[in-house]
Order: sequence, then C-alpha cells, then structure tokens
Amino acid sequence: MKLSEVKSVLGALETIGFQLPNGELVPNHFHVTEVGKITKHFIDCGGTVRNEEVVNFQLWNANDYDHRLHPEKLLSIIKLSEKVLKIADLEIEVEYQGDTIGKFGLDFDGTNFLLTTKQTDCLAKDNCGIPAEKTKVKLSEVTIGASCSPDSGCC
Repeated sequence: MKLSEVKSVLGALETIGFQLPNGELVPNHFHVTEVGKITKHFIDCGGTVRNEEVVNFQLWNANDYDHRLHPEKLLSIIKLSEKVLKIADLEIEVEYQGDTIGKFGLDFDGTNFLLTTKQTDCLAKDNCGIPAEKTKVKLSEVTIGASCSPDSGCC
C-alpha cells in the first residue's frame, strides 16, 4: 500500500485499527512512534547494486490505555514527515513488536489496516543457478487424446 492510499483511507476513518496476519488486532491504545523514510542501498548475490526506499511506520503498545491515536492526528504526522523528510509516495512498511521487531507490508480491508507478511527472496536467481519453479501437474488431471506425440506435452 502506498502512502497516498493510506492518507486517503485515513481521511474517511473515525478510528484506526491494525490487524496482524493471524487475525489479532493490535491493541487500540497503540502509538505510531515513528514515520520515516528507510533507504536500503545494497548489492544482491548476483553483484547488482540496488536501491530501495520505503515509508516506515513503527507501532508501539504502551501502558497508556486512556489514549487512542485518531486518524486526523496520524494524518498530520504523515504530512509533517512528508514535508520535513521529503518523503515521496512510496510503499509502506510497518514495524511491530512481537517476539522481535517484525516487518510487515500494509493493506486495507475496508475497516482495518492489515499487516501483511513479507518474505525474503533471491533477487538474482538467474545468476545464482537457482532453477525456476516447475509447474506442478497432477497426473490424474492430465487428459490424453487419441494420439499422443512426443512434443504434445501429454507425456
């Protein structure tokens, strides 16, 4: 989800909710302790130099049960961050404390922001010798015509 989408959604909400991938809601007394721009400049395992930038939201639970972050407050924090940090319309990454700090993508289901799982990946599979995944086919679903030639894909 891009920053512009988050801002648009916040403008229409009365309350903010974040839902973890397991379905649990982040406690409603959370704080957004950081809105920032993270720049990653790196070399992948194939030797290609890469740059990535994301907008980062850090969610934190406090023992402050009497306060709740309202959409207009988060929107003002985002606007200030855009101005001061010169943040562009980038994808959002969310940090949230579990057993360790977890990094999540962000989506919206019409009610809550959804913290989505992220996966590591090799960015240079062609240079690393990692074969492309083959399409799995169930043999019981393969239909064989009256004639089957070696180049027909039926066998």
